[in-house]
Amino acid sequence: MTFVRGPIFANILLADEINRTPPKTQAALLEAMQEHQVTAAGVRHALQEPFFVLATRIRSRWKGTYPFARSPARPLHVQRRDGLLEENDEVAVVTRTTSAARP
Repeated sequence: MTFVRGPIFANILLADEINRTPPKTQAALLEAMQEHQVTAAGVRHALQEPFFVLATRIRSRWKGTYPFARSPARPLHVQRRDGLLEENDEVAVVTRTTSAARP
């Protein structure tokens, strides 16, 4: 068999909805983020530097989600909550960003 490098070997990885992945996949992602390596069939493969992961997750109460494993060396965590805009604020955003005349 021949080892084929997959998307994890990119310098910047966008992982969408990581808590929909099974725990084994989450563990592999944590290994890549913390140790900058991937282990496949017992063989370690170093990730090229710089290696950076941008990941999103959905609310854990949704169906089909798995809790994200806690890590002793927790990676940088930035949380952003998206709420709905009030109607007048939404109209203002649409007007500012789609109008022909720019301020």
